[in-house]
Amino acid sequence: MADPSQVSVIIPAYNEQDAIADVVARVVGQGRWREVLVVDDGSTDLTAERAERAGARVVRHPYNKGNGAAAKTGIREAKGEVVLLLDADGQHDPQDMLRLADAVGASDLVIGARAARDQPAVRALGNAIFQALASWLTHRPIPDLTSGFRAARRDRMVEILHLLPNGFSYTTTSCLAFLKAGHNVAFLPVVARPRVGTSKIRPLRDGTKFLLIILKIVTLYSPLRVFFPIAAVSFLLGLGYGIWNLWAHGKIPMGSALLIQLAVVVFLFGLISEQIAAGQERP
Repeated sequence: MADPSQVSVIIPAYNEQDAIADVVARVVGQGRWREVLVVDDGSTDLTAERAERAGARVVRHPYNKGNGAAAKTGIREAKGEVVLLLDADGQHDPQDMLRLADAVGASDLVIGARAARDQPAVRALGNAIFQALASWLTHRPIPDLTSGFRAARRDRMVEILHLLPNGFSYTTTSCLAFLKAGHNVAFLPVVARPRVGTSKIRPLRDGTKFLLIILKIVTLYSPLRVFFPIAAVSFLLGLGYGIWNLWAHGKIPMGSALLIQLAVVVFLFGLISEQIAAGQERP
């Protein structure tokens, strides 16, 4: 269990002047944290000033770098043994912070899992698809892949800092990286409220990034989970196409041979990648 005095609370913020003061004030009122750190990601409004007046230490980016970049800055600057991240838009209830912090110790990463009903319908559907894919690739049920409300051991976060992208998909990357590295990850149900202001996530643009991040992280740690299904589909298509043509026309077409060759090449690439990944995990 993490004592609040060991916890650095990190709040990445970009143009959140309408919500930030209330968020910081409520966070400060929840416990005697080691620090409350707001990373102002190049805001053009009064986000930094209002965060400081509410009692936070503010670190400023000279220009907008992205939500993930702000989170990485906060993790580097944090003084506590545990880092607790939450969004600056007011959707997370600070009353859940102590529950998340308490679970760190038994787990290396604790994620506040939102219910689908607490998210906009389109985003909930997209998240459900990504969560199903990530769960299949990692062999672990993932109830919320993109929640920005999470607590973790700082040293574990520093280990994967180089993998985290600068955009919103740092949440996806950190969750998958922890799981595939064999660290303990827990999900605690939390209630999410409607955010203050307009969301900065763009479903098509950021959804594509989330999908690529899932494939990238799983390929990094368990390449055969990606390569083997592709090889299997290619082989079965080639075999089926060849058998059908042999029965119907008395010959095996070039397309069938190429599909089977592709399956062999992809499978061998997967084996090589698996060996490389295994070698990188050795101390």
